[in-house]
Amino acid sequence: MKYAIVLCDGMADLPCPSLNGRTPMEAADKPVMDRLAAHGEVGTVRTVQEGMSPGSDVANLTVMGYDTRECYTGRSPLEAANIGIDLADDDVAFRCNLVTLSDGPEYAEKTILDYCAGDIPTAQADQLLRTVQEAFGGGEFDFYTGTAYRHCMVWHGGKTALGRVTPPHDITGRVICDFLPRHPDAAPLLAMMEKSVALLRDHPVNRARAAGGLHPANAIWLWGQGKRPRLQNYRERFGVNASVISAVDLIKGIGRIAGMTVCDVEGATGYIDTNFEGKAAAAIRELRRGQDFVYVHLEAPDECGHRGEAENKVRAIEEIDRRVLAPLVEALEGMGDFRLMVLPDHPTPLTIRTHTADPVPYLLYAGDGSLGPGVPRFTENAARGTGRHTEEGRTLVCRLFGR
Repeated sequence: MKYAIVLCDGMADLPCPSLNGRTPMEAADKPVMDRLAAHGEVGTVRTVQEGMSPGSDVANLTVMGYDTRECYTGRSPLEAANIGIDLADDDVAFRCNLVTLSDGPEYAEKTILDYCAGDIPTAQADQLLRTVQEAFGGGEFDFYTGTAYRHCMVWHGGKTALGRVTPPHDITGRVICDFLPRHPDAAPLLAMMEKSVALLRDHPVNRARAAGGLHPANAIWLWGQGKRPRLQNYRERFGVNASVISAVDLIKGIGRIAGMTVCDVEGATGYIDTNFEGKAAAAIRELRRGQDFVYVHLEAPDECGHRGEAENKVRAIEEIDRRVLAPLVEALEGMGDFRLMVLPDHPTPLTIRTHTADPVPYLLYAGDGSLGPGVPRFTENAARGTGRHTEEGRTLVCRLFGR
């Protein structure tokens, strides 16, 4: 038996005025998802437990089958695992975004113009992180290059109880004053964030980006702190040999900590320009070489949601359907018995440009057709209309594994 999850990050949404009152899932031409939904099980699932922040870290851990109330320690430690950082017991890891702040004399009065600095390429970001490390690192703090705008800072012997530390993608277009870390223990973090503006403003990378009409990565933003996590080995937990395919350090880091095989795909970016075919090919290759389960994570719908790009979010769903799901289903049908699940981790509504904790739609399909009939189209409303709901989201993967 082969198993697969195609995780469409942030795909669920609300009716959008620019889509004539439809959600992107309703507007998208996605014949493969709809065919699977018509012959499978469709319902809703809660992926963010009560009292937890609706981040991709919490939601993906839940979809994979982990109880986040027991295992979750923060976002950045999961990313650090993929970057190759060996955290000590007293280390605290932070996500370090490269962001674009507005001009202006006072730091606290600046606005976050772009939480991802124009999706800055990793090679350029690495030059900026080296400058940040030279200025602030080498002692109590160290900075490490990740992917694109997503990087890591480690505070040796640091603090985790710092009050509110806001993700920058939650406050795009807003003045940062009310979202800066104000807890006394966070003073060194705030100082580095503020000093980074002068440090990076005239960096050669940013001068070149500005000359090319691109957003400069003119500041760092620290958030998502946590200590080294511990996850039960995936094979021990579920009895399957598992592989992870993703562009982002967060998901790959979860895979490494859980003892899953982590696949690197050339050209995987986490946005709509990602190598969709490469991700599908990697999943198929892993299954053919003997793996039981593949977790294929696609970030593009979430990024489009954060940017408020309605047309691109629809397109991202269509690209996943055509370029990932279609070849994967065809390959699975040639391998014998299989089960496949398609779902988002959380909603990322275009109208608010950030995550919510609302339940998400899922579809579960068995190659032998034993789970149908379902619904004609895979949409949020259709999933709610079935009346089938899984409140403890971590148990849904057991349905995939037939337990």
